[in-house]
Amino acid sequence: MVKPPKTSYVSNRVLKLNVGFLLNDGPAHSHETTFDAPAVRITDDLTVRHIRGTLRLSRTKEGILVQGKLHVGLEGECYRCLDPVLTDAAIHIEELYATTPGKAEFRIFEDGILDLAPLLRDEVLIILSRGLLCSDTCRGLCPECGANLNHTTCSCRDNDIDPRFARLKELLDRN
Repeated sequence: MVKPPKTSYVSNRVLKLNVGFLLNDGPAHSHETTFDAPAVRITDDLTVRHIRGTLRLSRTKEGILVQGKLHVGLEGECYRCLDPVLTDAAIHIEELYATTPGKAEFRIFEDGILDLAPLLRDEVLIILSRGLLCSDTCRGLCPECGANLNHTTCSCRDNDIDPRFARLKELLDRN
């Protein structure tokens, strides 16, 4: 068996849900759908390592209310030390997909397809804008030499004394 290359992903068609049966059932009906997908290309500029979780789709008089929690695998760089980071982020979803224009930000069209891709893209970009962190104890990079302080130590910081405290350092060195 040949393993797929690391860059392989599932099409974002897995994020398009046919909810025509819920629209026909009328208000007060609901359905749960479970996601367990490997790497998914949400849009041309965004791919996640996985999507897992359960969503509840509830029929309302305005459309379909999507509620639930999805876990997405995100890959990037630590914003402190620039090491690669692979993390699992939880996305809490509660969004109305309206059947008529102007009622909500997201819409279900005449074909009965609910597309989660735009919503997931927005949520993932919000998470990524905060930055990924490799660990809470990440020490980052040395501002002088650029050494990753998680992997090595440098002497740059020892020699860099604020001139306002130089006299105090002299007193400490004497003792």
